[in-house]
Amino acid sequence: MSATTATTTTDDTRVVTLSGRTAAAFRVLGWLAMLAGLVMIVAGATVWGVVSSELAAEKIVVAEDATLLPGAEVTGPLTAYAEAEVINHHALEASDGQTYAQLDRDDPMRATVMNASFLRASLFTSVVSFGVAVLVIGMGLFVGLVGWALTRLSPRRAAAD
Repeated sequence: MSATTATTTTDDTRVVTLSGRTAAAFRVLGWLAMLAGLVMIVAGATVWGVVSSELAAEKIVVAEDATLLPGAEVTGPLTAYAEAEVINHHALEASDGQTYAQLDRDDPMRATVMNASFLRASLFTSVVSFGVAVLVIGMGLFVGLVGWALTRLSPRRAAAD
């Protein structure tokens, strides 16, 4: 019998027999994938927590005239997005609908609109950070599940060669 054999049964189910070394390699790979998944989940959760606590430390509150979550403390992706949108609304209102790039260099509103643009960019960076954290957590779950499947599919006792 070879190290790995495959046979087909009448109901078209495939049975694979692995050698001891191959089964052990799959188990090790499975455990490494589960460890990598756990590291990714912890890293994503840590990033979420750090970004959230740093935003909270700034004591930013969504403006009362915001259309989304007025008066809420900015600590997460939705409140950061809401505050960025209301900053844009106020900047455009103050500059008669003109963006920073559209204002003349000597326009006194240019510095105000520039600051609003920088604030929005910072808030959107935190929104992106939250998104990346969720992506990493999701990928960690997926990689961990693939690792678990590998350990479940590789027998502890392989067939003798």
